[in-house]
Amino acid sequence: MGSKSKGNRPGIRRVGRTLAFQVLYSTHFLDKENPLDMDTLFDRNPMVLEQESETACAFARDLVMGVNVNLHDIDKTIEGHSQHWKIERIAMVELSILRLSLYEMLFTDIPVKAAINEAIELSKTFGDDKSRSFVNGILDGVAKTLNRS
Repeated sequence: MGSKSKGNRPGIRRVGRTLAFQVLYSTHFLDKENPLDMDTLFDRNPMVLEQESETACAFARDLVMGVNVNLHDIDKTIEGHSQHWKIERIAMVELSILRLSLYEMLFTDIPVKAAINEAIELSKTFGDDKSRSFVNGILDGVAKTLNRS
């Protein structure tokens, strides 16, 4: 890892994003009566516990915490771009991918195209045949509004 890499190894970032997606997805199965804080949820996630890369885990934690802190704004953005789909009706896989990608698009300095590409990769891995076009459609719509500013 020379100085030219800038610590930006796509492999580690992709692993971190996948981990963040898995943690976000797991939040849909929480016991609503006994909620856990996001730090505890992250630390107890089996995928996190199995991950050997501390760098990937740290990146994933930053993503998950960022989504958690900005969840209201992210969900408003999803609702604004998912014509006729209430957020409760969006499949958990797609919703988790959208939340993760929109966090990156709206609140970090990652290039919008990179965030969309990573979301599409996640939807290919974890979603069904329709996931990719649904995710891409919403993210593309959001991207168009970002390009105007």
